[in-house]
Amino acid sequence: MHTWRPEADNLLRGRPVQARHGEARRLLHLLQLLVMFGIVYGLVMGSFGGVAGERLWQPIYSGLKVPLLLLVSFGISLPSFFVLNSLFGLRDDFAQVLHALVAAQAGLTLVLAAVAPFTVVWYLSVGDYNMAILFNAGMFAVATLAGQWMLRRSYRPLILRQPRHRLMLRAWLVIYAFVGIQMGWVLRPFIGSPDAPTRFFRSEAWGNAYVEVGQIVLRAFGGG
Repeated sequence: MHTWRPEADNLLRGRPVQARHGEARRLLHLLQLLVMFGIVYGLVMGSFGGVAGERLWQPIYSGLKVPLLLLVSFGISLPSFFVLNSLFGLRDDFAQVLHALVAAQAGLTLVLAAVAPFTVVWYLSVGDYNMAILFNAGMFAVATLAGQWMLRRSYRPLILRQPRHRLMLRAWLVIYAFVGIQMGWVLRPFIGSPDAPTRFFRSEAWGNAYVEVGQIVLRAFGGG
């Protein structure tokens, strides 16, 4: 991992990640960046309420679950996206598409790691658990927007070559957002309430993420 800094710089600047052993090696480097930066933000994300006693496990759990969330969401979304690309006659470009998608995921976690100090400041300033959830959702939204910008930048040559890629890019955003939000709910807690036992998964994992997020917003602003 001694080459992570030039690779991260290439990612931010929109340059291809450099590797000596072809496309598979480049994808591996991008996945390494995804895991590394995802762990960094997860450790910070799970530090809400302190790390004394049993709470020490929450940053560790969250550090594992942030890259897990992205990788599982990506893995679930990819097969259907591959089928769509094949149906629209774009399978020959899928190796380049895959590289663009993985690079965007790595870029997302890089931005998350960059905004981690803001999360620390928020935790030190605001002690409300629901507000902590909303703040982290905001940080993920910022990182996701940055990741989508990187993805659009990577997709430009594909769209210039074949305009149907523009439709596929929009389809990917819908598929991945739908899967990612639900997986984030299934894999909770990422922050962990200081008043609840520290655990990797909640016993009541399944449910409708969209309904539950609305209820969290209401509770955060005193509406429920």
